[in-house]
Amino acid sequence: MEIRIYGPGCYRCTELEKRTINVLARLNLAADVEKVSDLNRMTEAGIMATPALTINGELKCSGRVASEAEIAAWLKEAAQG
Repeated sequence: MEIRIYGPGCYRCTELEKRTINVLARLNLAADVEKVSDLNRMTEAGIMATPALTINGELKCSGRVASEAEIAAWLKEAAQG
């Protein structure tokens, strides 16, 4: 599973990363988690607002910090697919 967290490194971006890692640990799931702060890479990925979260290349949220419950649902879905 590939997870990308897009953002410049602000509090909200850091919070999204922390929540994602917490949920991965709680669900005992392995993933390649990458924090992307390069503006060119964000543009190439089509990210228009940060923070943003993609799982296996699919944009799950943008412009807000997702709840741990939302992240857990997305990760469970990705793990089954």
